[in-house]
Amino acid sequence: MNERNNFMATIGANANERLIAMPDLQKSNRRTPLLRRGVTVAIVVGTILVGLAIYVIHNGGLPKIQALRSDAMTAVVIAIFAATYLVIAIGKLPGFHLDRAGAALLGASLMVGTGVLSLDQAYRAIDFDTIALLLGMMIVVANLRLSGFFRLVNNWVVTRARHPFVLLAAIILVAGSLSAFLVNDTICLVMTPLVLQIVVRLERNPVPYLLAVAMASNVGSTATITGNPQNMIIGSVSHIPYGAFAASLWPVAAAGLGLVTALIALIYPGEFLTRERLPTITAIPARHHTPLVVKSVLIMGTMMVLFFAGQPVAKVAIVGGALLLFTRRVRADKVYREIDWPLLAMFVGLFVVVAGVETAVLTPDVIAAVGRLHLGSVPILSIATAGLSNLVSNVPAVLVLKPFVADLSDPSRAWLVVAMASTLAGNFTLVGSVANLIVAQRARAHGVVIGFWEYFKVGAPLTVLTILFGIWWL
Repeated sequence: MNERNNFMATIGANANERLIAMPDLQKSNRRTPLLRRGVTVAIVVGTILVGLAIYVIHNGGLPKIQALRSDAMTAVVIAIFAATYLVIAIGKLPGFHLDRAGAALLGASLMVGTGVLSLDQAYRAIDFDTIALLLGMMIVVANLRLSGFFRLVNNWVVTRARHPFVLLAAIILVAGSLSAFLVNDTICLVMTPLVLQIVVRLERNPVPYLLAVAMASNVGSTATITGNPQNMIIGSVSHIPYGAFAASLWPVAAAGLGLVTALIALIYPGEFLTRERLPTITAIPARHHTPLVVKSVLIMGTMMVLFFAGQPVAKVAIVGGALLLFTRRVRADKVYREIDWPLLAMFVGLFVVVAGVETAVLTPDVIAAVGRLHLGSVPILSIATAGLSNLVSNVPAVLVLKPFVADLSDPSRAWLVVAMASTLAGNFTLVGSVANLIVAQRARAHGVVIGFWEYFKVGAPLTVLTILFGIWWL
């Protein structure tokens, strides 16, 4: 009996040991992919070092080290730049939790860490005018949203649209007009759920109306410096006055909004080319705070007047945003939660990454070689900008083109072409701009799926037609 008890106790102890060991085994299994990645990295780095050693020996040994060091630095800069832009292009590094903002900050840190730029050079590379402008406009839009301003606009549209085509035109006009003066990504963030609410109550197909929000916000944002992030960068580096910028590009935006309306109506004739009228529905009472709505609209209107009057846009935007924080109505932390901090971080990182490339890679010979591509030609610059924008997104594309545009014979005109093409190129595919992705993601959260081809059949011809008009106009 004692032997049996001892035997059972031994089995129990062994079982307990196995149970205790299981978490360790699970941890070990979880470590395996990380270990594999580490081994892979070590192999790649070792291969590169061996290759460099062979290159040195084959080309004369130690006397060649100095030249090799320069070549190696150039290769490092190109690798950092390419890796950063690759992650930005695909949105996230597979297998890791590294997003666009993280990739830009990592790339900037490596530019400093490898000695390509000093810390002071990195600080000087950051365009704080652009950061201040973007931050100020985000604060303004956050206050408009929290005040209920956009819900009031939504109700105004609902109570006046009596036909599907009129509703489509109203949505395009509102989204395009607001995006011309406010950041288009934020307009998409605000308008998507409001438009969904309207079309669901009216029992209409939501997809064409959501396409209208995305495409109209992209097109409308072409008109001014404050319309989108890439225009803010262009306004800062080109020093084109706000009024001159708008005077040059508002006709392109206006024609583009007309084309958005026509193409969506023609591609969805059953929805819009009909005599069917919309049912009368009662507008849902819009929750809003009247004093805050009035204050936000007054400050926004004053900012627009100052923009057109020639005041520095960054100064006006940050002062206007700061004044809106001076309130007893809304807690500051609510406003801060509305701000796209990762986008600001991505901008900071990209400024430094591009500065590293300019320092180590863009020699006079390289710039001269690119100059032979005739980027001074409006059609060639438009096509190059549109292609690059669809490859790596519009903001990174503008930063890449910056050193080349500055040396053209008419840089102001060239910057207007880049602003036009980089913005309108965002309509080509569903992943062509952040605004498109915001609309698609918010729609999916409400059970509405916008497919790639569903978007492409409108976006592709719209992009071609609007860029052709922009080339003709400029």
